[in-house]
Amino acid sequence: MGKSAPKPTDPRETSAATTGTNLSTAIGNAWMTNMNEYGPDGSREFNNTGMETVTDPYTGQTYQVPRFSVTTTLSPEQQAIKTQQDGASLNLATLGNDLSGTLGDHLRGNFTIGNEATEARLFDLGRARLDPLFAQRDEDLRSRLASQGIKAGSAAYDREMALLGQNQNDAYNQLLLTGRGQAVNEQLTEDNQRIQQISALMSGGQVSQPMFSTNLGVAPMATTDNGSIIANYDNARMNAWQQNQAGWGSLLGGIGGLFSLSDENAKEDMEKIAETDDGIGIFKFRYKGSPKTQIGLKAQDVAKKKPRAVAMGGDGLMRVNYGEAV
Repeated sequence: MGKSAPKPTDPRETSAATTGTNLSTAIGNAWMTNMNEYGPDGSREFNNTGMETVTDPYTGQTYQVPRFSVTTTLSPEQQAIKTQQDGASLNLATLGNDLSGTLGDHLRGNFTIGNEATEARLFDLGRARLDPLFAQRDEDLRSRLASQGIKAGSAAYDREMALLGQNQNDAYNQLLLTGRGQAVNEQLTEDNQRIQQISALMSGGQVSQPMFSTNLGVAPMATTDNGSIIANYDNARMNAWQQNQAGWGSLLGGIGGLFSLSDENAKEDMEKIAETDDGIGIFKFRYKGSPKTQIGLKAQDVAKKKPRAVAMGGDGLMRVNYGEAV
């Protein structure tokens, strides 16, 4: 029997152990995976540029965390290509900037629907086909009306001629609207083309970066679950203590309700090896004159804690009722 059950590990200690292990694992992985790489197009190098102090807000523990920087260096050939690309990109960007200025002035003005030159050109093309057609229809109508005996100046004659004129006017109006729509589309297409050209110029050429095989198949380092390890350790200590308690209880309780000689004056070579739950010492000893080593209580200690479990023998030595003492 022990004096008391073992105390569990302080959770702050568990947290600190877990955090420290996780951080050490992360740092180890960083050193393992951030390796320098070299290829035909250039190189990439990782460097430790210093340490950063980090404080755990729960435990107050401080840790030193490394900081890394990566430097990419192109081969001389790739660097020459990049320099040329940079120059070309700058020229294109400058040209795009100049054009965007003129486009801005154009777009800030009032947007005029239509293009008179385009409208006139399309209208003239349409009339070149419609005028002969309408002249023929006019002649045909006049001949038809004459053959029907409808004289010029009559109401029927004027009505037929007015209808022909209306149809011709509708056709010319439709021709004008079609020409205007075409002119608007051409103007919008021209504006969009300018914007696309400027966007293409501003995008410039893209720089090619060296290709590397990241990590090169290096497996990350697994972390250690210290929290579970500590919890298992605490459970093992508790189980051992409980078994020990059960063992001592069985050993001492097995003596039974009889009063057994336990006076220290009857014993020699006494050595304390444990305690009961009440704090009474458990000793290994030999009775004076006996070579056999035994385990038991000291009557003088029991008398202080449980006097009813102690009785005085006729020889002046104290006995202990183990059934009541433990």
